[in-house]
Amino acid sequence: MTLLASRDAADEDTEDAATANQPSGPRRARPSVAALLLATAVLYLWNLGESGWANAFYSAAAQAGSVSWKALFFGSSDAANAITVDKTPAALWVMGLSARLFGVNAWSVLVPQALMGVGSVALLYATVRRTSGPAAGLLAGAVLALTPAAALMFRFNNPDSLLVLLLVAGAYCVVRALENASPRWLALAGAAVGFGFLAKMLQAFLVLPAFGLAYLIAAPTPVRERLLHLLGALCATIASAGWYLAVVALWPAADRPYIGGSQENSLWELALGYNGLGRITGDEVGSVGGGRNGGWGGTGWDRLFGTEMAGGIGWLLPAAVIALAAGLWFTRHARRTDRERAALILWGGWFLVTAAVFSFMSGIIHAYYTIALAPAIAALVGIAGAQLWRARGNPAAAATLSAGIGLTALTAYLLLSRHSTWLPGLAIAILVAGLLCAILVFFASRLPVAARRLVAVGALVTVLAGTGAYTVATAATPHSGALPSAGPNNGRGMGPGGGGIVIGGQGGPGGAGGGLLGTSLPGESLTALLRQDSAKYTWTAATVGSNNAAGYQLGSGAPVMAVGGFNGTDPAPTLEQFQEYVRSGRIHYFLGDGMMMRGETGSDAAERIAAWVAETYQPTTVDGVTVYDLTR
Repeated sequence: MTLLASRDAADEDTEDAATANQPSGPRRARPSVAALLLATAVLYLWNLGESGWANAFYSAAAQAGSVSWKALFFGSSDAANAITVDKTPAALWVMGLSARLFGVNAWSVLVPQALMGVGSVALLYATVRRTSGPAAGLLAGAVLALTPAAALMFRFNNPDSLLVLLLVAGAYCVVRALENASPRWLALAGAAVGFGFLAKMLQAFLVLPAFGLAYLIAAPTPVRERLLHLLGALCATIASAGWYLAVVALWPAADRPYIGGSQENSLWELALGYNGLGRITGDEVGSVGGGRNGGWGGTGWDRLFGTEMAGGIGWLLPAAVIALAAGLWFTRHARRTDRERAALILWGGWFLVTAAVFSFMSGIIHAYYTIALAPAIAALVGIAGAQLWRARGNPAAAATLSAGIGLTALTAYLLLSRHSTWLPGLAIAILVAGLLCAILVFFASRLPVAARRLVAVGALVTVLAGTGAYTVATAATPHSGALPSAGPNNGRGMGPGGGGIVIGGQGGPGGAGGGLLGTSLPGESLTALLRQDSAKYTWTAATVGSNNAAGYQLGSGAPVMAVGGFNGTDPAPTLEQFQEYVRSGRIHYFLGDGMMMRGETGSDAAERIAAWVAETYQPTTVDGVTVYDLTR
């Protein structure tokens, strides 16, 4: 007998279990859903333009894609197709098309991300509702919308927004497939995950074990059919992701841009190495910083509660663990095909696998990656929260729900205490209110209907107060650069080692455009210089590093070659190729002296190019930037 069946039958304000689990749900949920989505849209769109180009690395690629269809298809950093970004380009397809339709500006780049956030909340609601009812769906959607890491990324232009939208769409398709063992819906789930690979490569595949296990256990069909359906879905995943890999591999290398982030001009190498297994082992050729010895932060189960990550995702982590354990325990005697338990397996597997990988990977990892945990945490909290509330007449269920509320309040208190000068009274208020609500929830089944409703509202507000306040602070803070951070008082939103957009300054070492992680927009004099006669050249300028090039390109509107790619460690171009470009008059200027951070691995071609330019040409200084005219 499931927990759902053991709820207090006398609760006149509680939906019948069968009604709660019907996909259509009661009509009174529709205004609540509309209000949730409207509030989410306001949260993600309000003052969005304040972040400017956000991650200029991707904004410059979107600008290139708005000019050149080839640049759009390959995800090139510039319209002349020297080198691609170090990711597959699905997210750039969205931004580039938006820029083609609405012009190249901050809004055309960022609004699609915000709309993906609203779509993710809507899809999560629809997915959770189908197994656990509208109340659970609304709670899950609200938790996702009020997750700081989600607000950060859905107001930013990294690929994570599209990745999350596609993975939630995949989960929705799995839930639909579970209803009647539909191979078509399962294949659609595989296709969604495969397309997620085109947004952020192997990270998309972290959900596959959970999707497969949920279907293998709970699909209402014999095991042989389940295995065949899963095989078909795997083929759909491979086809959805693999077609692009095949096209790039078969396309003549001389007629396409160099694959940024690889050492051998190979998308397969990028997918399996720098953006694949290298993220796990720390062996990422060409990477700057980090490494096996915890250079990207100490590994372990406490990593998600560290200073960088906890503010973005830690608020409901303990509650999600309790929710998963309680949900599986109280549904342990349910039939094999029980859809609510299947949903717990799906979201719980997503949560556990992703959390484990993020906790122990030794390669490049940033705090904003944790947005990938947000849908799973939100779904688990929504499903178990509604489940336990319906069964509050059961002392075990009431005690579990009370413990979750109290632990969430304690977590918020601890996280908020790290910001002693920001809303100093909020931490203790949440702790006191949370402990009070935890006690009242335990006795809620004995209270009058009106009092129960007040307790439910109070508990909900308390649980969401900490994460909600932090999310609003995140949304109210402009963010730019390569390493945005969630939370208040972060200036331009940079985490350690990051850098925002600087206008008209040197920005980086040696007068380069902004350094490894930051971007500097050129001043008026340099902008005019770069625009002058730019149509005569394939590239108006070249500079070391993609972020440097991005600032100059966005400022001038003309293609700028990113020598060495993102880290300056890709062998693109080689010194010989660069010299040939100069001899044939294809590059006008070289900007900066190219002195950047470098790792112990990767190519030194960029350094050799910078040294050759410095030895061969006379430098001048324009707006604080070292400029070499390669035509003299």
